[in-house]
Amino acid sequence: MQQTQQIRNAPLERSRTGKKFPIGTAFVYLCLILWALTTIYPMFWIINNSFKLSNDVMNDSFRIALSPVLTNYETAFERINIGRAYGNSLIMSGSTVLLVLLFGGLAAYVLSRFKFRGRNALNSLLIATLLIPAFATVVPVYELLIQWDLVNKYWGLILPHTAGNLTFAILVMTAYMATIPKELEEAAFIDGCNRFTMFTRIFMPISRPVFASASIFVFLWSYNDLFSALIFVNKENVRPIVALLNEISSQYGTDFGLMASAVSLTVVPVMIVYLFIQKYIEKGMTEGAVKG
Repeated sequence: MQQTQQIRNAPLERSRTGKKFPIGTAFVYLCLILWALTTIYPMFWIINNSFKLSNDVMNDSFRIALSPVLTNYETAFERINIGRAYGNSLIMSGSTVLLVLLFGGLAAYVLSRFKFRGRNALNSLLIATLLIPAFATVVPVYELLIQWDLVNKYWGLILPHTAGNLTFAILVMTAYMATIPKELEEAAFIDGCNRFTMFTRIFMPISRPVFASASIFVFLWSYNDLFSALIFVNKENVRPIVALLNEISSQYGTDFGLMASAVSLTVVPVMIVYLFIQKYIEKGMTEGAVKG
């Protein structure tokens, strides 16, 4: 009797096992693997060539660097002063992130927890500003920076980046804070919290995932913005890393090893930071998507 029951359950178990890896899922994974290779291989190619001399890169750029050299990295720090450009990028992008999180977090708290006349119109206006291309505002922004004497200074790039990324941060954080239960807010009022204390002690700790996701996106957009960097801060003492890369490609166009090392130094640190906080990014971008 027991053997008969096992024979009856065998096809069911095989069908359940087969459902774990259907053809459709296998095809999706195959597409994702191929897409990942198209992204990972160019990065490996850049890092690999950064450990070769320029002649070796030109003769056989696809060969693995079995005898790596650090000449390109030494040249990057000594001849083109990439360390200074690194510091400029971190100062300007880091300051942009702090300002966006501060003002964006306060604005998101007001929009998500307060009911006032014109709130819907304000939300619509924020969404509409996303449709304005960045290059359309270059002339008036540049004139303002000239009047304020901020061209070729750190604030000359921090303020435009803060204004440009603030709308995105407000919309994302507003959607997340709207999902926080009102009972938690009422309990905080009973315990004697005022609005500012509630924001700093309750809403900010709960909203850490969305703050993390907004910060990495704002940092990347500010870090990689070559267009604004070439216009607002084009002097060597305040030039960010992306502007330095543009100069390397024009002045040292034949030195492919140096270019590969400069690109590696620019991209790899950002990838490492992303790997450490990717769980917060995924949670922050999806938590406020569905209310329930």
